[in-house]
Amino acid sequence: MPNTNSLLSATKKCPACGFWSNWQQRPEDRCERCGQLLDPQRLRSEQARQKQAEEPLPSFLQIQINPDDSPTVRFFKKIIRGGQLAFAALVSFVVWFLTLLAG
Repeated sequence: MPNTNSLLSATKKCPACGFWSNWQQRPEDRCERCGQLLDPQRLRSEQARQKQAEEPLPSFLQIQINPDDSPTVRFFKKIIRGGQLAFAALVSFVVWFLTLLAG
């Protein structure tokens, strides 16, 4: 077992060598003995989540406001975009609430 000076220290068993290493619950934590990742699945998941967050929204989720549109058209498109955002927020809330009720 690793150093247990702290009462609240977390440890995790290395999937490669079986050694119990101090674990800060970060995806990049490594084994103290062999240097392998303690949670390689979580690191892959975090990288995939980061990649997905960097991707732009699909064009069908947002109305395009072109710079060459007239001011009136841009005004109404901004109102429509606000409606889209409000609708998405409402749907998200309803899904969250139904999930909460379902337990």
